[in-house]
Amino acid sequence: MSLVGNNSKVGHSSGGRKRKQNHTSSNHRKQAKLHFRSENHSPPAPPKSPFSSEMAEDGGSVSGSPDTNNKVSIANSFAVKTTMNNHTKKPGTKKIVIKNRKVKPDLPRDYEEQTWTKLREAILAVQRQKHISYSLEELYQAVENMCSYSMAAKLYDKLRTECEDHVKSLVPVFQQADLDDEQFLALVNKQWRDHCSQMIMIRGIFLYLDRSHAVPNTSLLSIWDFGLELFGSLIILQSRIQDRVVKGILSLIYRERCGESVDRGLLKSLLRMLVDLQMYQSSFESDFLQETEDLYHKEALEIMRNPEFTLPDYLEHVSKRLSQENDRLLHYLDKTTSRHLILCVEKQLIGDHLKEILDKGFECLLEASRYSELSVLFKLFVRFRPGMELICRSFGLFIKKSGAAIVNDMERDRTMVQDLLELKGKVDSIIAESFQGRDSFSDVVRESFESVINRRQNKPAELIAKFVDLQLRSGNKEWTDEELEKLLDKVLVLFRYIHGKDVFEAFYKKDLAKRLLLAKSASFDAEKYMLLKLKQECGPAFTGKLEGMFKDMELSRELMTSWSQVAQQRLPCSIELTVNVLTMGYWPTYSPMDVIVPPQMSTYLETFKSFYLNKHSGRKLMWQHSLGHCVLKAAFRNGEKELQVSLFQALVLLLFNSGDKIPYTDIKEGTNIEDAELRRTLQSLAIGKARVLIKYPKGKEIKNDDVFIFNKEFKHQKWRIKINQVQLKETIEENTSTNERVFQDRQYQVDAAIVRIMKMRRTLPHNLLVSECLGQLRFDIRPSDLKKRVESLIDRDYIRRSKEKSSVYEYIA
Repeated sequence: MSLVGNNSKVGHSSGGRKRKQNHTSSNHRKQAKLHFRSENHSPPAPPKSPFSSEMAEDGGSVSGSPDTNNKVSIANSFAVKTTMNNHTKKPGTKKIVIKNRKVKPDLPRDYEEQTWTKLREAILAVQRQKHISYSLEELYQAVENMCSYSMAAKLYDKLRTECEDHVKSLVPVFQQADLDDEQFLALVNKQWRDHCSQMIMIRGIFLYLDRSHAVPNTSLLSIWDFGLELFGSLIILQSRIQDRVVKGILSLIYRERCGESVDRGLLKSLLRMLVDLQMYQSSFESDFLQETEDLYHKEALEIMRNPEFTLPDYLEHVSKRLSQENDRLLHYLDKTTSRHLILCVEKQLIGDHLKEILDKGFECLLEASRYSELSVLFKLFVRFRPGMELICRSFGLFIKKSGAAIVNDMERDRTMVQDLLELKGKVDSIIAESFQGRDSFSDVVRESFESVINRRQNKPAELIAKFVDLQLRSGNKEWTDEELEKLLDKVLVLFRYIHGKDVFEAFYKKDLAKRLLLAKSASFDAEKYMLLKLKQECGPAFTGKLEGMFKDMELSRELMTSWSQVAQQRLPCSIELTVNVLTMGYWPTYSPMDVIVPPQMSTYLETFKSFYLNKHSGRKLMWQHSLGHCVLKAAFRNGEKELQVSLFQALVLLLFNSGDKIPYTDIKEGTNIEDAELRRTLQSLAIGKARVLIKYPKGKEIKNDDVFIFNKEFKHQKWRIKINQVQLKETIEENTSTNERVFQDRQYQVDAAIVRIMKMRRTLPHNLLVSECLGQLRFDIRPSDLKKRVESLIDRDYIRRSKEKSSVYEYIA
């Protein structure tokens, strides 16, 4: 603790001898080091009071009047004790203990009145914005002295009364009738800002009173708070003034919403005033939100009735309005209004018009893949529970409508799968880009595609199988292996939606057989990849026969290694024979066809049959000539060519070694090929792109009296010419046969389902039996076909009709 006086000198006792120490700056370097320690740890001395040259802030004693030499007598004010500690202190270092004096001096009799007069003059000067006659330090010390002598309560009341009188004097200023709304708001703002600056100044002067008396007392308001309370209760809370202030603020905000430029600084100051006066929510916010609701409700109705306003235009308008309101929140509205304001705007512009908004062009946005607009729409709709449901429903309707246009149009059968893949890719992109990948939309996509794909019974499954066949053929050079696998993954997504997967299996197996037997597969790895994916989707039972087909091809290659050694020993080397031995249960069913094979070829066939049966006794070998193919050498005038043909085409062409001109009837007798197959074969040789034969008379149809001539002038730029593409084409008969086999296989599944249900239920009416069967079966079946299977089971004594009611069935144990 240091003691400071005006040109004062401090003396202390040391060893019975006096030393004078000068505290002036000229002798500062010669000072002895003094260590002071106050027993009550008093804080540093405050500014000087008018009563003494020294004043301790926390009740320190006040010395007597200064002497003629302006010296302070330490002996009269403090008891000073000096001790030495030779163990811890350096030589010459002294320890002084200072004890505060406990006797408080008396005040003059008129001190309270004089001091309040001085303080009141200062208050009036602040309120009238005039110069204060006294220093702020002197005024602060005066307040502190009054508080120290138990005058705080009186001082607080007098100060409040003075402030209250001043605020009351301002009321007539606000009652001027010749001011418009904006001028009135400017007046209120000026008076408010002046009042705040005045209260800050007054609080600074009476800070000691505020801290020592008002703040610790919970029943009293602080000086700043009662200043706010007075301004609010005496001015703003007057109904006329309050209504005019609130209406004026709302008018400015309305003008800004209509596009006018307003003073945002004025709005910010006035709204901050209402917040400080705790009137923002009670006096302003409710009216503001009501006006906001009315404005945007009216605006939304006008836009909805305007046919020229499209959905993108409306979304842009809503986004603009929300941005403007957020800007107002940032600049002058209180943050507590944020949630209520944004919800109000969204409800009026979006929540109350959800269906109308979607009807205004949601489908067009989806059709055009307008990702940004759809994203804005989703973010607005997702804030309302009905909005999410509506947008999901509308999205599903769009998929069903677009998909039905593809599936139901028979003219688009050739591109159905590709179109469905494009639609699936589009909706997936919309979900990822605009709908934040929500699972609810994925569920809608699955349900919608299932509904669409299964509208035409069996046909989509057949076309998906044919699409896969087209991609896996060797003639398809459009994709790399990696791209092909990605495409197959997309096709498998459509495959998941199919109910009649047995139809897909039947057609896929038929096409796979042709690719394997005719060596038309583009990639063996791609075939294995597709098989693996099908196995993962449907289980090993679904792919068991398909895997058996691949196994037969591998065994046949091993068999050909042994056969080649036997053929070299027993047969001439003019013909190279390759045979694929197929297990009947794995491969599609083919109708056997007995044809007349040239003797040279017949010898090879009989030799191989003998070789195989000797190696595998007990087996039966049956030739499927419809799957055979050959490479023939043909001599034309322009040179030799190699013709890659089917076995039926080879049999027809070999007949022309005996003559250049052969009638249709002779060809039929010489080959014994069925009529329909022979006509198709002759069309491929005489009417196709590579016309090795010439037909007379000319025409697309093959008739019984037609004559065919070998075309010696045949020309082609390639040396090896493929003419056996006819084998890859599916005939109407093949398609019908495949569908019939599927239906026959399904009969067993239907029978098993009916017996299983009746065994569990014992007795069941016809309608309930039909509904339960449809629920168990994984494919669609017509009720009439189901009824036929019920009649079949009755005939075979699995179930019977009830004697009491013919429409009820009973299980026969």
